[in-house]
Amino acid sequence: MTRPLVPLLAAAWCALALAFALPAHAADAVPTEQDPVAQARAVKLSEQLRCLVCQNQTIAESNADLAVDLRRQVREQIAAGKSDDDIVKFMTDRYGDFVLYRPPLKATTLLLWGGPLLLLLLGFFMLARLVRQRRATPKDAPLTAEEHARAAALLAGTAKDKP
Repeated sequence: MTRPLVPLLAAAWCALALAFALPAHAADAVPTEQDPVAQARAVKLSEQLRCLVCQNQTIAESNADLAVDLRRQVREQIAAGKSDDDIVKFMTDRYGDFVLYRPPLKATTLLLWGGPLLLLLLGFFMLARLVRQRRATPKDAPLTAEEHARAAALLAGTAKDKP
């Protein structure tokens, strides 16, 4: 064998080894998309989890990078054989109850549930206070006959410069 042929044979052998190794490695994991039951579970779970970036969308609706990562984590855990409750517990342990699109009513989420009601009540209180305050302010007294005459003279342009 000639010297320049050795590197060429080594490269060919490496290419052949890679060609056989890559398909064998890719066949280990079955994608969730090929299993309709697992795909349905992933969609159902994705609709229960909130996108932490968008906050008013589920991770199923959002295209944010974090939502994509969370959907991937859900699919990986489904492929690992975890139950829906285990996956939700993992997400809440990691991100808190805020990751749930419908968080449970408990002491730590009380402000989350009651906050909108408190803001609404505060708005009504401020509106009632403003209305009461406007009613309490004295209205301007009507103009006297002398003030009417002076205003008419000013409008007509015949007023004298006396105050």
